[in-house]
Amino acid sequence: MLNVLLITADQWRGDCLGAAGHPHVKTPNIDALARQAVYFKNHFCQAAPCSPARACLYTGLYQMTNRVVRNGTPLDARHDTIALAARRAGYDPTLFGYTDQSVDPRTVSGDDPWLRTYEGILPGMSVRVRVPEDHGPWLSWLEKGGRKLPERRQDVWLPDGAPADPPSGKPPHYGAEETETAFLVGEFLRWLGEVEASPAATARPWFAHVSFIRPHPPFIVPEPYASMYDPAEGPAFRGAASPDEAAAVHPFLAYSIDKQDKADFIWGAEGKTRDWDEATRRRIRATYWGMVSEVDAQIGRMIEGLKAQGVWDNTLVVLTSDHGEMMGDHQLFSKLGFYDQSFHIPLVVRDPRKEAGHGRVVEAFTESVDVMPTVLEAIGAGYPGWIDGRPLTAFLDGETPADWRDAVHWEYDFREVASGAAEAALGLPIDASGMAVIRDADVKYVHFSGLPPLLFDLADDPNETRNVADDPAYASVRLHYAEKMLAWRARHLDKRLTGIELTEEGPVDARADQS
Repeated sequence: MLNVLLITADQWRGDCLGAAGHPHVKTPNIDALARQAVYFKNHFCQAAPCSPARACLYTGLYQMTNRVVRNGTPLDARHDTIALAARRAGYDPTLFGYTDQSVDPRTVSGDDPWLRTYEGILPGMSVRVRVPEDHGPWLSWLEKGGRKLPERRQDVWLPDGAPADPPSGKPPHYGAEETETAFLVGEFLRWLGEVEASPAATARPWFAHVSFIRPHPPFIVPEPYASMYDPAEGPAFRGAASPDEAAAVHPFLAYSIDKQDKADFIWGAEGKTRDWDEATRRRIRATYWGMVSEVDAQIGRMIEGLKAQGVWDNTLVVLTSDHGEMMGDHQLFSKLGFYDQSFHIPLVVRDPRKEAGHGRVVEAFTESVDVMPTVLEAIGAGYPGWIDGRPLTAFLDGETPADWRDAVHWEYDFREVASGAAEAALGLPIDASGMAVIRDADVKYVHFSGLPPLLFDLADDPNETRNVADDPAYASVRLHYAEKMLAWRARHLDKRLTGIELTEEGPVDARADQS
């Protein structure tokens, strides 16, 4: 039977790979993996930030059905997950890191501690190493290894001998072998050695989910990665030349730009990100690229570990991210809204049994919801016929399905449930604080529940600088894509019971579980 290694790296843009053709970012280990796998060049997540993005990845359902709309939204216990399905197939899905799926409050008592955090565990997952937002296990590991920590432990992310702001790009006082990524890889490799040494190793395959926090902020990285990239190099930032110009595009952008705090990205900084100039944004981007290369190095270490244990040729490897990162484009940081930079993410899949697809680059649009059925089909497990994703198996076999999608879709919900800040600032009720996006090769249409729409002619304006939604020349295009989005939503409304009919002979299920 096939082992499964599902790797997620948090906040990794889809263009920040050597395999993607980036002119500067160095990812030699992932590039080598892609040459022995299938690289999905136009892969997009379906929501942001972390919890909503991962809910789509883990359930195979669009946000409109799983309804995890923000960090802290409970994951409805009625939904199946990739971990539960794998467990039914005889695996013990084991977590290294985090899944950020909040517990359904209807399933626990009123004083349960899981009701006080959004960092819950995906149903079906066993936990080997949990790394919550406070990074406690990693920091304890650092301390045990002899690294003296600051009195305020989170100050470990301050640059060594340099001010926090303006960002200098200087490294922290810990080394490349001591990062959070290195810690998790070491824990995974230790576990792998234990599993492979056990008497049951030949009879029972394993399933590991290694969930890295990086290249998520705080943006800081040890040497040699801190100085690997010259801030002066790299393409110009996409979009508006100033925060005011960017904010003028749409009320949602005006709200988002004013809201972003420096401290959310650079530990110890104060003020708003809109006050950072282009040179500072370039400095931060160079650090982010260094973080990408650091994660790449640790992924190479994992691959070598698989080979050393003799399991490389019977392990399915899936490498992806939960969502992207704006990284200064359109005067924004973080993961939000409708721009590609927040939703275009990497996907590399290596099924060792499917050599026909190895080295293939797939240009077709794929989505995070496709990962769950792909993994489950690979291990011979059934998956619900009513999920929104489709298995990528044909692509792994070197083929292309004739009826494959010609566009991708995502959603972004910007409600602030506890504070109501977004709703108050934009004059919206809570359930009108969201958007849905349809994007194909030529056009992107953004439909807001309570704000004006956006339309971008990607063929003529690939950097999405001109909203043509109100241009009379685009009226028919706007109508066409609004109708396409409406049809998409109608097709993907919760399908759980809609394919079942009760007859005299008993229930007929037109969407019987796949196999």
